[in-house]
Amino acid sequence: MSSGKVLLGVLAGVAVGALLGVLFAPDKGWNTRKRISKKGEDLADDLREKFDEFLDSISVKANEVTDEDADFSEKSKSRATKGKEEKKAATA
Repeated sequence: MSSGKVLLGVLAGVAVGALLGVLFAPDKGWNTRKRISKKGEDLADDLREKFDEFLDSISVKANEVTDEDADFSEKSKSRATKGKEEKKAATA
């Protein structure tokens, strides 16, 4: 199971648990709604942070792949040029 699915499951479990805990707490309705709203905002903020971290990690990986591709391309061009030069030298 991927870590993204596990994280999503944990966040969903926390959200459901917090919601049930607040709903069954002996408190006034306006205070309960306020607490539910606050928990929702907190969970949304946490999810945004995790998503931003995920996007950053993907960006880093994409940059690494691009750099490796550029290095590979340069090495291939260098080998091709060297092969052409050796071919010219052999035929001359």
